[in-house]
Amino acid sequence: MPPVEAFGQRFAASMNNASFQFPTKLSMLQAFFNNVDGIYTTDFPDQPPLIFDYTNANNSLNQSLLITTKSTKVKKVKFNATVEMVMQNTALIGVENHPIHLHGFNFYVLAQGFGNFDPVNDPKKFNFDNPQKRNTIAVPIGGWAVIRFRANNPGVWLMHCHFDVHLPWGLATAFVVENGGTPSSTLPPPPLDLPHC
Repeated sequence: MPPVEAFGQRFAASMNNASFQFPTKLSMLQAFFNNVDGIYTTDFPDQPPLIFDYTNANNSLNQSLLITTKSTKVKKVKFNATVEMVMQNTALIGVENHPIHLHGFNFYVLAQGFGNFDPVNDPKKFNFDNPQKRNTIAVPIGGWAVIRFRANNPGVWLMHCHFDVHLPWGLATAFVVENGGTPSSTLPPPPLDLPHC
């Protein structure tokens, strides 16, 4: 599908204003296993570059958030680390539900809500007793979701929106989970019959 254009600009999607693109020379998993530099970078931002009223479609916002650069930025995490993410829906161009899917892991849904996530009060509502276990979460229209998982599966794992058009627009990132200290916590080599592109 060709990119959608408006006012001479192409639509893009992003996470923390980083618009993801797949590498073309080598797969990220092969680069991880063979320790090849230059295929991806590990500087995916921990926070969005600007805090604002994310769900207010009428607010005047910094225009720099509408223009993103495509890159292959990933988040590198230690083996067995606990990863917690707040996924905040925004109203930059339009507001819709985003079914975010994580490869390689199931995660726990700690909480969901509408409006902007409140880092002071919303954590008080986290469900630690019987949270839902999923690999896909519907981030509500004009809302947020908080997930948590244990990074106990070494390798490179894509996280992306399940709307087909949003993935090529860049609504994705990847987690690079480092190897653990044992053979069972280390990424095995590719199979001998691995097909080559």
